Amino acid sequence: MKTKQFLSELMKMAWVIRKSTGKSFGESLRKSWMNCKLKIRMYLQVVEFYYQKVNGEVRQAFGTLQAKRMSAKESGSKSNRKQNETCLLYWDVEKKEFRQFKIWNIIRIV
Repeated sequence: MKTKQFLSELMKMAWVIRKSTGKSFGESLRKSWMNCKLKIRMYLQVVEFYYQKVNGEVRQAFGTLQAKRMSAKESGSKSNRKQNETCLLYWDVEKKEFRQFKIWNIIRIV
């Protein structure tokens, strides 16, 4: 990903978080950085991370965005849909299916 494109995505994500949650822009930018770093790492390997589910429960996840880890039928099925800008979609290695979480609910990346 090119630097200008990366920064554009980073800022767009920060403003979505700010608009949706009302958090300070600094906090929104911090969450945005975490999501961007997670996304980059998931393209390279399986990553362990934690996020808060909508019901308040904290979930430990092992996710990836590598096509070779997904089943052949699943790897292209979600790419045709418009991406929801408030959620991060990932392949759950344990459940063997796609999952997503709200971008402002990320807690930490291991």
